Amino acid sequence: MRNLHPIQWRLLACLGAAAFAVSAASARAFDQNHAKLDKVLHTYVNDQGMVDYDSLRKNRGDLDDYLKATAAVSESEFNGWSESKRLAFLINVYNAETLQLIIDHYPVKSIKKIGSLFGTPWDVKCVSLFGETTTLNAVEQGILRKKYHEPRIHFALVCAAMGCPPLRNEVYVADELDAQLTSQAKKFLGQSNKNRIEGDTLYLSTIFRWYGGDFTATGKSVPEFIAPFMDGDPRGKKIKYTDYDWNLNRQ
Repeated sequence: MRNLHPIQWRLLACLGAAAFAVSAASARAFDQNHAKLDKVLHTYVNDQGMVDYDSLRKNRGDLDDYLKATAAVSESEFNGWSESKRLAFLINVYNAETLQLIIDHYPVKSIKKIGSLFGTPWDVKCVSLFGETTTLNAVEQGILRKKYHEPRIHFALVCAAMGCPPLRNEVYVADELDAQLTSQAKKFLGQSNKNRIEGDTLYLSTIFRWYGGDFTATGKSVPEFIAPFMDGDPRGKKIKYTDYDWNLNRQ
Protein backbone atom coordinates (compact mmCIF):
# COMPACT_ATOMS: atom_id res chain seq x y z
CA MET A 1 0.00 0.00 0.00
CA ARG A 2 2.89 2.37 0.77
CA ASN A 3 4.20 2.03 -2.80
CA LEU A 4 0.99 3.00 -4.53
CA HIS A 5 1.22 5.69 -7.18
CA PRO A 6 -0.46 9.02 -6.23
CA ILE A 7 -3.09 8.40 -8.91
CA GLN A 8 -3.88 5.02 -7.34
CA TRP A 9 -4.22 6.71 -3.94
CA ARG A 10 -6.65 9.20 -5.42
CA LEU A 11 -8.62 6.37 -7.06
CA LEU A 12 -8.87 4.50 -3.75
CA ALA A 13 -9.96 7.70 -2.01
CA CYS A 14 -12.64 8.28 -4.62
CA LEU A 15 -13.88 4.70 -4.33
CA GLY A 16 -13.99 5.02 -0.56
CA ALA A 17 -15.91 8.27 -0.77
CA ALA A 18 -18.35 6.73 -3.24
CA ALA A 19 -18.91 3.72 -0.99
CA PHE A 20 -19.51 6.04 1.96
CA ALA A 21 -21.96 8.09 -0.09
CA VAL A 22 -23.87 4.97 -1.15
CA SER A 23 -23.96 3.76 2.45
CA ALA A 24 -25.16 7.14 3.70
CA ALA A 25 -27.80 7.33 0.98
CA SER A 26 -29.02 3.86 1.88
CA ALA A 27 -29.23 4.78 5.55
CA ARG A 28 -31.46 7.73 4.79
CA ALA A 29 -33.30 6.15 1.86
CA PHE A 30 -36.50 5.26 3.68
CA ASP A 31 -38.57 7.90 5.43
CA GLN A 32 -39.37 6.53 8.88
CA ASN A 33 -42.08 9.19 9.23
CA HIS A 34 -43.94 7.50 6.35
CA ALA A 35 -44.91 10.99 5.15
CA LYS A 36 -46.44 9.98 1.81
CA LEU A 37 -48.79 7.49 3.45
CA ASP A 38 -49.54 9.91 6.27
CA LYS A 39 -50.74 12.44 3.70
CA VAL A 40 -52.98 9.80 2.11
CA LEU A 41 -54.52 8.82 5.43
CA HIS A 42 -55.09 12.42 6.54
CA THR A 43 -56.71 13.25 3.19
CA TYR A 44 -58.90 10.22 2.46
CA VAL A 45 -59.69 8.64 5.85
CA ASN A 46 -62.03 10.27 8.36
CA ASP A 47 -62.04 10.02 12.15
CA GLN A 48 -64.29 6.94 12.03
CA GLY A 49 -61.85 5.07 9.78
CA MET A 50 -64.03 5.37 6.70
CA VAL A 51 -62.22 5.75 3.39
CA ASP A 52 -63.04 7.89 0.37
CA TYR A 53 -61.92 5.21 -2.08
CA ASP A 54 -63.30 6.95 -5.14
CA SER A 55 -61.22 10.09 -4.55
CA LEU A 56 -58.17 8.03 -3.59
CA ARG A 57 -58.48 6.01 -6.79
CA LYS A 58 -58.47 9.23 -8.80
CA ASN A 59 -55.54 10.68 -6.84
CA ARG A 60 -53.37 7.66 -6.08
CA GLY A 61 -49.94 9.16 -6.75
CA ASP A 62 -48.85 9.49 -3.11
CA LEU A 63 -50.00 5.96 -2.26
CA ASP A 64 -48.19 4.52 -5.28
CA ASP A 65 -45.04 6.49 -4.44
CA TYR A 66 -45.14 5.26 -0.85
CA LEU A 67 -45.42 1.64 -1.93
CA LYS A 68 -42.56 2.08 -4.38
CA ALA A 69 -40.46 3.35 -1.45
CA THR A 70 -41.41 0.43 0.80
CA ALA A 71 -40.71 -2.02 -2.03
CA ALA A 72 -37.21 -0.58 -2.37
CA VAL A 73 -36.30 -1.43 1.24
CA SER A 74 -34.04 -4.47 1.33
CA GLU A 75 -34.44 -7.19 3.91
CA SER A 76 -30.94 -6.49 5.27
CA GLU A 77 -31.78 -2.80 5.69
CA PHE A 78 -35.07 -3.71 7.39
CA ASN A 79 -33.33 -6.14 9.76
CA GLY A 80 -31.01 -3.35 10.87
CA TRP A 81 -33.89 -1.29 12.25
CA SER A 82 -35.22 -1.37 15.79
CA GLU A 83 -38.19 -3.66 16.48
CA SER A 84 -40.58 -0.72 16.79
CA LYS A 85 -39.48 0.59 13.37
CA ARG A 86 -39.94 -2.85 11.83
CA LEU A 87 -43.40 -3.26 13.35
CA ALA A 88 -44.53 0.22 12.29
CA PHE A 89 -43.22 -0.43 8.76
CA LEU A 90 -45.03 -3.76 8.39
CA ILE A 91 -48.33 -2.46 9.77
CA ASN A 92 -48.19 0.55 7.45
CA VAL A 93 -47.27 -1.62 4.46
CA TYR A 94 -50.15 -4.01 5.18
CA ASN A 95 -52.70 -1.21 5.44
CA ALA A 96 -51.32 0.67 2.42
CA GLU A 97 -51.31 -2.48 0.28
CA THR A 98 -54.91 -3.14 1.34
CA LEU A 99 -55.88 0.36 0.19
CA GLN A 100 -54.12 -0.28 -3.12
CA LEU A 101 -55.86 -3.64 -3.54
CA ILE A 102 -59.25 -1.99 -3.10
CA ILE A 103 -58.68 0.90 -5.49
CA ASP A 104 -57.20 -1.47 -8.07
CA HIS A 105 -60.59 -3.26 -8.08
CA TYR A 106 -62.88 -0.34 -7.28
CA PRO A 107 -65.85 -0.12 -7.30
CA VAL A 108 -66.33 -3.20 -5.15
CA LYS A 109 -68.79 -3.75 -2.29
CA SER A 110 -66.53 -5.96 -0.21
CA ILE A 111 -62.88 -7.00 -0.17
CA LYS A 112 -64.15 -10.58 -0.24
CA LYS A 113 -65.27 -10.02 -3.83
CA ILE A 114 -61.58 -9.81 -4.80
CA GLY A 115 -59.56 -12.92 -5.52
CA SER A 116 -59.91 -16.07 -7.56
CA LEU A 117 -62.57 -18.74 -7.31
CA PHE A 118 -60.21 -20.83 -5.18
CA GLY A 119 -58.35 -18.08 -3.34
CA THR A 120 -59.06 -15.21 -0.98
CA PRO A 121 -58.07 -11.54 -1.43
CA TRP A 122 -55.41 -12.13 1.20
CA ASP A 123 -53.79 -14.68 -1.10
CA VAL A 124 -53.56 -12.31 -4.08
CA LYS A 125 -49.92 -11.57 -4.91
CA CYS A 126 -50.16 -7.80 -4.62
CA VAL A 127 -47.50 -6.94 -2.02
CA SER A 128 -44.01 -5.89 -3.12
CA LEU A 129 -41.67 -6.63 -0.22
CA PHE A 130 -37.96 -7.45 0.04
CA GLY A 131 -37.55 -8.02 -3.68
CA GLU A 132 -40.51 -10.35 -4.02
CA THR A 133 -44.20 -10.13 -4.84
CA THR A 134 -46.10 -11.71 -2.00
CA THR A 135 -49.48 -11.62 -0.27
CA LEU A 136 -51.19 -9.87 2.61
CA ASN A 137 -51.44 -13.25 4.32
CA ALA A 138 -47.69 -13.68 4.07
CA VAL A 139 -47.13 -10.31 5.77
CA GLU A 140 -49.60 -10.98 8.58
CA GLN A 141 -49.26 -14.71 9.13
CA GLY A 142 -45.71 -15.34 7.94
CA ILE A 143 -43.99 -12.28 9.37
CA LEU A 144 -46.00 -10.28 11.90
CA ARG A 145 -47.63 -13.13 13.81
CA LYS A 146 -44.73 -15.54 13.41
CA LYS A 147 -41.80 -13.28 14.27
CA TYR A 148 -43.32 -10.65 16.55
CA HIS A 149 -45.40 -11.31 19.64
CA GLU A 150 -47.59 -8.24 19.78
CA PRO A 151 -51.32 -9.13 19.90
CA ARG A 152 -52.31 -5.48 19.54
CA ILE A 153 -51.42 -5.66 15.85
CA HIS A 154 -54.92 -7.09 15.41
CA PHE A 155 -56.30 -3.68 16.37
CA ALA A 156 -54.08 -1.96 13.78
CA LEU A 157 -54.22 -4.19 10.69
CA VAL A 158 -57.26 -3.25 8.64
CA CYS A 159 -59.01 -5.42 6.04
CA ALA A 160 -61.14 -2.68 4.45
CA ALA A 161 -64.32 -4.00 6.09
CA MET A 162 -66.79 -2.44 8.49
CA GLY A 163 -66.20 -5.30 10.91
CA CYS A 164 -62.47 -4.70 11.32
CA PRO A 165 -60.88 -2.13 13.61
CA PRO A 166 -61.09 1.42 12.26
CA LEU A 167 -58.30 2.50 9.95
CA ARG A 168 -56.27 5.14 11.74
CA ASN A 169 -56.01 8.41 9.78
CA GLU A 170 -52.35 8.72 10.60
CA VAL A 171 -49.38 6.40 10.12
CA TYR A 172 -47.77 4.26 12.78
CA VAL A 173 -44.32 5.50 13.78
CA ALA A 174 -41.74 3.86 15.99
CA ASP A 175 -41.57 6.53 18.70
CA GLU A 176 -45.34 6.50 19.22
CA LEU A 177 -46.11 2.87 18.40
CA ASP A 178 -46.93 1.64 21.89
CA ALA A 179 -49.31 4.54 22.55
CA GLN A 180 -50.89 4.18 19.11
CA LEU A 181 -51.54 0.45 19.57
CA THR A 182 -53.07 1.09 22.99
CA SER A 183 -55.22 3.85 21.49
CA GLN A 184 -56.37 1.48 18.74
CA ALA A 185 -57.25 -1.20 21.30
CA LYS A 186 -59.41 1.24 23.26
CA LYS A 187 -61.07 2.57 20.12
CA PHE A 188 -61.89 -0.87 18.76
CA LEU A 189 -63.08 -2.28 22.06
CA GLY A 190 -65.19 0.84 22.53
CA GLN A 191 -67.21 0.10 19.40
CA SER A 192 -70.33 -1.37 20.98
CA ASN A 193 -71.60 -2.95 17.76
CA LYS A 194 -68.52 -5.17 17.86
CA ASN A 195 -67.47 -5.38 21.52
CA ARG A 196 -69.59 -4.74 24.61
CA ILE A 197 -70.69 -6.04 27.99
CA GLU A 198 -74.36 -6.76 28.60
CA GLY A 199 -75.14 -8.21 31.99
CA ASP A 200 -73.18 -11.42 32.41
CA THR A 201 -72.36 -11.66 28.70
CA LEU A 202 -69.25 -10.35 26.96
CA TYR A 203 -69.89 -9.77 23.28
CA LEU A 204 -66.67 -9.78 21.26
CA SER A 205 -65.63 -9.36 17.66
CA THR A 206 -64.90 -12.59 15.82
CA ILE A 207 -61.28 -11.38 15.71
CA PHE A 208 -60.92 -12.70 19.25
CA ARG A 209 -62.06 -16.15 18.12
CA TRP A 210 -59.85 -16.19 15.02
CA TYR A 211 -56.73 -15.02 16.85
CA GLY A 212 -57.52 -16.00 20.43
CA GLY A 213 -54.21 -17.83 20.77
CA ASP A 214 -52.27 -14.63 20.15
CA PHE A 215 -53.96 -12.97 23.12
CA THR A 216 -53.74 -15.94 25.49
CA ALA A 217 -50.06 -16.45 24.59
CA THR A 218 -49.41 -13.54 26.95
CA GLY A 219 -50.39 -15.81 29.86
CA LYS A 220 -53.77 -14.12 30.24
CA SER A 221 -57.25 -15.08 29.13
CA VAL A 222 -58.81 -12.96 26.40
CA PRO A 223 -61.02 -11.08 28.92
CA GLU A 224 -57.98 -10.45 31.11
CA PHE A 225 -56.01 -9.14 28.14
CA ILE A 226 -58.70 -6.72 27.01
CA ALA A 227 -59.74 -5.54 30.50
CA PRO A 228 -57.45 -2.45 30.49
CA PHE A 229 -58.95 -1.31 27.20
CA MET A 230 -62.68 -1.68 27.96
CA ASP A 231 -65.24 0.21 29.98
CA GLY A 232 -66.44 -2.20 32.63
CA ASP A 233 -64.88 -5.48 33.71
CA PRO A 234 -65.06 -8.22 31.05
CA ARG A 235 -63.62 -10.91 33.30
CA GLY A 236 -65.83 -13.81 34.41
CA LYS A 237 -68.40 -13.17 31.68
CA LYS A 238 -69.89 -15.62 29.20
CA ILE A 239 -68.44 -14.88 25.76
CA LYS A 240 -70.51 -14.54 22.61
CA TYR A 241 -69.17 -13.37 19.25
CA THR A 242 -70.73 -10.62 17.18
CA ASP A 243 -71.34 -10.92 13.45
CA TYR A 244 -68.50 -9.69 11.27
CA ASP A 245 -69.57 -7.07 8.73
CA TRP A 246 -67.64 -7.52 5.47
CA ASN A 247 -69.13 -4.48 3.74
CA LEU A 248 -66.51 -2.02 2.51
CA ASN A 249 -65.47 0.71 4.95
CA ARG A 250 -66.17 3.43 2.43
CA GLN A 251 -67.36 6.98 2.97
